[in-house]
Amino acid sequence: MASPSHTGPAFAAEDDLPLPPALDPGANIALFLDFDGTLVEIADHPDAVVVAPRLAGMITALSRRLGGRLAIVTGRSIAALEALLGPVEVAVAGSHGGEFRSRAGAEVEPLADPLPAAVVAALERFAAANGGLLVEPKPFSVAVHYRRHPEALEGLLACAQILAQDGGLAMKHGKQVIELAMPGSDKGTAVTRFMGLPAFAGAAPLFLGDDVTDEDAFRAVRHLGGQGVLVGPMRATAAALRLPDVAAVHTWLEDGLASAPAAQPEGETRP
Repeated sequence: MASPSHTGPAFAAEDDLPLPPALDPGANIALFLDFDGTLVEIADHPDAVVVAPRLAGMITALSRRLGGRLAIVTGRSIAALEALLGPVEVAVAGSHGGEFRSRAGAEVEPLADPLPAAVVAALERFAAANGGLLVEPKPFSVAVHYRRHPEALEGLLACAQILAQDGGLAMKHGKQVIELAMPGSDKGTAVTRFMGLPAFAGAAPLFLGDDVTDEDAFRAVRHLGGQGVLVGPMRATAAALRLPDVAAVHTWLEDGLASAPAAQPEGETRP
């Protein structure tokens, strides 16, 4: 795969975006993958997503072929991710970047302060008073899902904006979810931190994501000489490329893995 560049429009809205070139694990790229809406279809409940049986193994194998230059960057906590996907042997940033694991087996580092319990309590009170919205506390953020109660959105936005302003929090409006996060807890910060590590340094980054919460990462990889890949329907975005859906992401990753040369046994060199 040719090294991505950051040429082209910084903001695409009406025109469609091209497909990404075939994934070449032999190229000097760093691959960053969102989880919900990118590797798995979004479900009504966060715990109800269906994970393809081969997904964890494919991601681990791709990371090895890329020399460790692959990371999952997700809004879920790392614990919640691995409860669904299994203990994948790759680098991970969880809680929108609030949790950071630089490589497989490394300790998880916090990149943000813990979210105050009072913020979660305030949103739980609002959720209970408005039909029982799903509140999802995380170490550095809290998400409120309104998919089953769209009529509550206006009040939820007002409540979240007050809490964000009073607590100096970032507010993210994703796909039928409002999330409040501590400063330093965003996907762009996580990608930038990964790219500063020796294993990632000098590579051209690609970030695959579907939601508006991935736009921080799209902007970060553009700044770092790479490209964002929007997953799903076309919308206003800082991404430069697009894949139509989760199935297309799996096909793109699987084709890239199949094109990679077989790993050499330790100590063996090519002729």
